[in-house]
Amino acid sequence: MTQWQELLSLNLVQGQLSELYERKFPRHIRHCLCMCIEDLDWDSAAVDENKAIVCFHALIFYLEQQWNQSVQQNHNLPGPDFQGMRDYLLKNFQGVPLNLAVILSECLQEEKRILFSATKTQGGDGPTVDQKWRELDNGISELKRQTLEVKKEMKSLEILYENHDYILKTWKSKVEKCIGLAQSQAAVKEECLKQANFISQTKQVVLQQIVKILKQAEQIVAALTDVELPEWKQRQQMACIGGPVDTCLDHLQMRFTAVAEVLIQVRQQLQKLHDQNKKYDCNDASSLHEETEKSALSLLTKLLSSALVVEIQPVMTNLPQRPLILKTGVRFTAAVRFLANLPEFKCLLKVKPVFDKDVEETTTEKGFRHFDFTRDNSKVLDVELPGGGLVAEFTHMSVKEIKTRTKGSCQSRLGVTEELHIIKFVTVFQHAGLSCDIEASSLPVVIISSSNQIPSAWASVMWCNILSSSEPRDLSLFVDPPPVTWQQLSQVLSWQFLSVGQRELDENQLSMLRDKLMDEPDGLIHWNKFSKNECAWIWINGILDLIKRHLVDLWQNGYIMGFVSRKSTRSLLREKPTGTFLLRFSESNKDGAITFSWVEHTNGETHVHSVEPYTKTELTVLSLPDIIYLYSLKSEENTTRNPLLYLYPDIHRDAAFGRYCSIPEKEAPKNMNGYVRRNHTCSVDPTPPSPPPQEAHMDTHMDTDADTSMEDQVIQDLFYDILGLPRSPALLMSRQDTTTHFFN
Repeated sequence: MTQWQELLSLNLVQGQLSELYERKFPRHIRHCLCMCIEDLDWDSAAVDENKAIVCFHALIFYLEQQWNQSVQQNHNLPGPDFQGMRDYLLKNFQGVPLNLAVILSECLQEEKRILFSATKTQGGDGPTVDQKWRELDNGISELKRQTLEVKKEMKSLEILYENHDYILKTWKSKVEKCIGLAQSQAAVKEECLKQANFISQTKQVVLQQIVKILKQAEQIVAALTDVELPEWKQRQQMACIGGPVDTCLDHLQMRFTAVAEVLIQVRQQLQKLHDQNKKYDCNDASSLHEETEKSALSLLTKLLSSALVVEIQPVMTNLPQRPLILKTGVRFTAAVRFLANLPEFKCLLKVKPVFDKDVEETTTEKGFRHFDFTRDNSKVLDVELPGGGLVAEFTHMSVKEIKTRTKGSCQSRLGVTEELHIIKFVTVFQHAGLSCDIEASSLPVVIISSSNQIPSAWASVMWCNILSSSEPRDLSLFVDPPPVTWQQLSQVLSWQFLSVGQRELDENQLSMLRDKLMDEPDGLIHWNKFSKNECAWIWINGILDLIKRHLVDLWQNGYIMGFVSRKSTRSLLREKPTGTFLLRFSESNKDGAITFSWVEHTNGETHVHSVEPYTKTELTVLSLPDIIYLYSLKSEENTTRNPLLYLYPDIHRDAAFGRYCSIPEKEAPKNMNGYVRRNHTCSVDPTPPSPPPQEAHMDTHMDTDADTSMEDQVIQDLFYDILGLPRSPALLMSRQDTTTHFFN
């Protein structure tokens, strides 16, 4: 386990370490390149420019390798942006690799300090996660060594049996031919008896060795199925809702495969013992032999029953950052993996997905909707790439609602986006006398019928995965939803911004959100407060959509303060030089809007002004950097000036936004078609942003424009990723006639 993975497993990446990467190095690059970064000697590179150059080029080469591999594998779902990471490193450190070495050396040393402090606080002498994994791997290696010894003993035992049988059979024939040998018969019989006793003792030793192996294997199987696998599933839960955690299955698969191979070999050796007993008519130690066989079979069954996992949770391909939300009639993807990756298991298992298998709520909860798949989706587990795992990818699944007739009222206590369902992947394992049913369950999914329900559905997905961390899942969670703590919710909210804009929320931003969301005396946040009534989540979701569409670069670089109240804005700017401004999100626009406020000192007085928030529609016409460069005020002398000079705290406007500006300031026209110009009258008090007009219908879906017609939406849902076409207005216009014809 890498140092970074250990930090993630102990939940130590938040707080001080998160702030460190906010200032010095992109955290998502540290996460994706954790193994490569830690394999290089950055301490030496920090004081030797030649070594720094070597380390820098090693990172670039690794990124290029990963990019080529991802292209060759041609995954349906988007992976890490290796090209973007490469471009970032080349742009910022190609000419100064020594700076990169110094930064990473300092970051790695700080990680070690935090990790040491945490492990010391949590238990002093207790084993760290890395030590636990090392002990587990050492235990598996010892199992393999002991199994190899048993195989050698079994070969020796077979030779002893053959020699003993040969002597018994050939001695009798020789006695008959030569009368003189009859006198030695007693001695031969005595020697054969000694040989038989030695064989019996050897067999007992082999059985005892196997019993010892199985006792050690029992502990390892328990560690894998009861500890390691549930911990991976919990990490996968966090990853589904945006958590930057490691969900790689390679190490877990290696351990499952190694232990399964040991147990299969043990059963083979036990079968050889059974065959020898039958061939040479030996019945000694039969009871111990039978108990050992049962123990080996039980352990192998337990291991293989847990070996099927949902590697990729159900996700619509046009909504990759929000898995576990499925829309009726729209294609989604999932994948399962069998962790016991042995050659003899290739193409052995046929996996079938089943919707809401063994779900009590389908019969006990009134109004609970029923769904089924639109087609048979059975797949055979196979190895797609050399060295790959036993995987089945379900790439063309979709669900339909099954209408049922019910007597009396069918009013449900659950809203559509609060109703939870599961998909189980079932198979039957039959191999070498072992037969068992195996199934793996998805995380709870939410079924929607309209894209407008996506924000509410995602709120349910987040809430569910915050609270539900063990199987079986509580699908009636929202009948009486428990509250969450601010610590739980703040972390998940921060992950949403990391997922969309590659940057988490800092402590100040979280503090502002806490004040907005928490007003209960118990210090908890309740479901109704978060998702209903005042719609705090809808406001946050609108801001996430705004960042995703128009502000990713600015958010990632930390140029948007974002969550700061008007009162805090005045406090921050009053002591700054004239022309200092900051960017913050509108608190009144639920669909997501951004404004800027700046300070002016005139005639001994300080004024803080704000501009009316810019909406997504306006930012589509003109980017925010261009707006900042083109913004101007007209004075009484009929001259214009741009009041925005320094981004808070003291970054020159050109340094912050120059590279993003598409219209040079010197060439900016006085009037631009499509640009909504703001006119401001300076006053002592800041100009408050006026709330946007309330619309009768608001679509907060992060991937669908409000003006998209229903027909175009259906076409996008059905054919977007199949045809591999870009989602652009021009494309939709060019296909308008075809779409109309298709639906007519």
